[in-house]
Amino acid sequence: MCALCDRDDLLADGHETASHETAGHETKTGLQGLTRRQSFDLLAGGGLAMMAALQSGLSLAQPKDDVVRIGYLPITDATALLAAHGMGFFKEEGLEAEKPTLIRSWSSLVESFAAQKFNLVHFLKPIPVWMRYNNKFPVKIMAWAHTNGSAIVVGKDAGIASFADLRGKQVAVPYWYSMHNIVLQMALRKAGVKAVIKGQGETVAADECNLQVMAPPDMPPALAAKKIDAYIVAEPFNALGELKAGARMLRFTGDMWKNHPCCVVCMHESDTKERSAWTQKVMNAVVKAQVYASANKKEVARLLSRDGMGYLPVPADVVERAMTLYDTATYADPPAIRHPDWKNGRIDFNGYPYPSATRLIVGAMNETVVAGDTTFLKDLNPDFVAKDLVDDRFIRKALAKFPDWRKDPTVPAGADPFTREEVIAL
Repeated sequence: MCALCDRDDLLADGHETASHETAGHETKTGLQGLTRRQSFDLLAGGGLAMMAALQSGLSLAQPKDDVVRIGYLPITDATALLAAHGMGFFKEEGLEAEKPTLIRSWSSLVESFAAQKFNLVHFLKPIPVWMRYNNKFPVKIMAWAHTNGSAIVVGKDAGIASFADLRGKQVAVPYWYSMHNIVLQMALRKAGVKAVIKGQGETVAADECNLQVMAPPDMPPALAAKKIDAYIVAEPFNALGELKAGARMLRFTGDMWKNHPCCVVCMHESDTKERSAWTQKVMNAVVKAQVYASANKKEVARLLSRDGMGYLPVPADVVERAMTLYDTATYADPPAIRHPDWKNGRIDFNGYPYPSATRLIVGAMNETVVAGDTTFLKDLNPDFVAKDLVDDRFIRKALAKFPDWRKDPTVPAGADPFTREEVIAL
C-alpha cells in the first residue's frame, strides 16, 4: 500500500485498478488486450468512436435507462457530482443514482464514457474539445464543475522559487488536454522556458522543461521519490503533497487566471436531445450541490473524505486543507497568492460556463505542446466551439431554481451575471 495516497483504497472493489508504463513493460487495460499506451495512441489518432465500439462489443456498456451513473477521478473537481449523490439531491429530483465509480486516470474515464458506461462525468475542460472535434464524439459540456482548485507544487529541496527555475526540470501534468498543461505552459513561456516532451533518458536542455503525463494519485509518491521535480494538478493531491511528500506550493492556478474553469460537467448529446426532462433534473441536483458546497466547504470536505462517505481515499484533514486553506501568510515564501484582492477561494463552485473562457481555451490550445496530432485545432473557430460544444439551457434553468448562486463572491458583479471578462496575470 502507498502510504501517501492509500493505494489499497484506490484498488478497492468497484474502483478502477492502476496502470503503469515503465521501461520495457506496459500493463494491460480494461480493453482486454490493449495496453495503456496503445489505448492512448488510438485516442490521439482519432479512434475514440472505434474504442467505444470495442468496449461496447465487450459488453462493458450499461443499458440506456434513467439511472444516473457517475464516473469520476478522486479529486475535488468532482465535488458537485459526489455531493449531489451523498446528500441525496438526485433523489430529491426523483432520480435513482448509482454510487459513483472512482476511476484513476483520464484516459480510462474517457474510454468508459465513450462506451456509455457513465452518463454523467467531469472532464478537464480541453478534453471535450478534443473529443468532439478530433474524435467526432458527441459530448456536451453542461456546466463548469468548479473554478480554481489546482496548483503547482515543487519539491522542498529542488531549489525552485519561480517558473524560470523549472529549466532543466521534470514536471508532471495530469493529461495533455488539461487546463493544467495550458496554464503551466503559459507561465513557462513568459519565463522564457521551452516546454518539451522527451522520453526517459533523453537530455533536457538548459532552457527546457520536460513534461510527462501522470495520474493524479501517482504524483505525490513520484515527487517524494524525486522521480519528478514538480507537478501541477487538482486538489487534494497538492494538499496531500504538502502534508506527506515534502511538497511546497509554488503558485495557485486560480491566482494566475482569475476563477478559471478546470473540470466541466459533461453528458452525452443524445441525452440532452432525447431526455430533456431527465437532463434538467440531473442539472438541478448538480447546481444545488454547487450552491451548498460554496457555503459549506468544510462540511462537504469531510463528506467527500474517507472519514465521511469515502468518495476520496484521503483523510478529512487533507480534503479540508484542499478546499479551505488559502491565505497569504501561509503561502508567503514563495508568494503562491499574489492577487488576494481577487477574493478567490482555494476552490470555488460557480458552475455557469462562461463563453469567454471557452474562447480563450480554444485559442490557448493552439499554443500548447501536447503529444499526438493537433491538426484539428488549426481551423477551429473559438466562437463556434463556445456555441456548439456547450449547452447552457439546463444550467440556466437550474440557476434560476437555486438563486443563491449569485451570493458566490466569484460571480461577476453587474447587470448580467452570464458574461464576464477573463483576467490572466501570470
